[in-house]
Amino acid sequence: MGSIDAPTFTQNGSDATVAADGPPPPVPDSIIMTMEKTLEADSSRKRRFGMLPLEVGTRVMCRWRDGKYHPVKVIERRKMHIGGVNDYEYYVHYTEFNRRLDEWVKLEQLDLESVEAVVDEKVEDKVTSLKMTRHQKRKIDETHVEGHEELDAASLREHEEFTKVKNIATIELGRYEIETWYFSPFPPEYNDSLKLYFCEFCLNFMKRKEQLQRHMRKCDLKHPPGDEIYRSGTLSMFEVDGKKNKVYGQNLCYLAKLFLDHKTLYYDVDLFLFYVLCECDDRGCHMVGYFSKEKHSEESYNLACILTLPPYQRKGYGKFLIAFSYELSKKEGKVGTPERPLSDLGLLSYRGYWTRVLLDILKKHKGNISIKELSDMTAIKAEDILTTLQSLELIQYRKGQHVICADPKVLDRHLKAAGRGGLEVDVSKLIWTPYKEQG
Repeated sequence: MGSIDAPTFTQNGSDATVAADGPPPPVPDSIIMTMEKTLEADSSRKRRFGMLPLEVGTRVMCRWRDGKYHPVKVIERRKMHIGGVNDYEYYVHYTEFNRRLDEWVKLEQLDLESVEAVVDEKVEDKVTSLKMTRHQKRKIDETHVEGHEELDAASLREHEEFTKVKNIATIELGRYEIETWYFSPFPPEYNDSLKLYFCEFCLNFMKRKEQLQRHMRKCDLKHPPGDEIYRSGTLSMFEVDGKKNKVYGQNLCYLAKLFLDHKTLYYDVDLFLFYVLCECDDRGCHMVGYFSKEKHSEESYNLACILTLPPYQRKGYGKFLIAFSYELSKKEGKVGTPERPLSDLGLLSYRGYWTRVLLDILKKHKGNISIKELSDMTAIKAEDILTTLQSLELIQYRKGQHVICADPKVLDRHLKAAGRGGLEVDVSKLIWTPYKEQG
């Protein structure tokens, strides 16, 4: 019987032949590894996209504006108008930073490999607190409630829930476009506006640039309404009565709340005076910041809210506003203190102001001086003087009374650490009558 030749095939053009019914050739290791990686990548991709859209409360790493990844918590999500079923934007809180940096991000900014499951916050807080030392927990608590010390836990949760998402992303004020920091309770008709346009003189706000341009052609104000009580060089301060200028006062509060995380007044402005600081040029007086103050305060508050607008920060205006509030207290013949709670930046500014003022006096003063005498000289409340000197370790308790220890070298070291004092208030340029005397 004749034989039949077995079919053959050629590998890579070589003459090697393999019987059709023989064992298959071994698969190279490199191909196996590539196949495994492909399967693993497919599995990972399916796993990642299977978790979309991310749930509110999810923790994940997010690429920030510095190009690095930082831990965030998803606060809210919204479906994009154009895209697939899983195309969402996410409003995230950077857990390392202040709430003012919260923002909407796109999916590509999130590292889905780092997603952590949503944890019940009450359980998470309990577990976390068990692992923390008492000192660590106190530091976290202080950070968590900064500016909200007067709120109990339930009220704080309600406040954070109500204000968790910034409703306005940017504003235009004069020549500046400013990114906002926090939620502000604008009327409902502005809920769909990511940007608002403010008249820098009357503070009316609009949805569109064309509306602002039309308004500016009609608005005859070139400075805040009210009385100019201070002018030195290009700086002016205007006193605005909330009762006489109710709409301006309310608009100022709407604007300020975009940059202040603690509670502020929105509608009840009748009981307040607003002191608006401006830079003046040939186009008018341009607001750089303000502070408000109750007309009648039983707690000796000489300041309710304080704000320097972001484009004008780090120029000494915050310190100037604080100094100005104390000069008004001196004119009234009273000691004063800021209303609590202070914002994080407000607290830093006050501590710096109290430190510089008190150290300057202690450095120049010869002989002993009491806290009461310091209070009379500066209009700073005795409790604020005491806490400031204690934080600097310049006070001791001996034989039932507080004793100030003013070593010149220690004073110099603290003064250097406190930094420069900012703009000076020229009291000779202040022309002002206290409110009760105005009445």
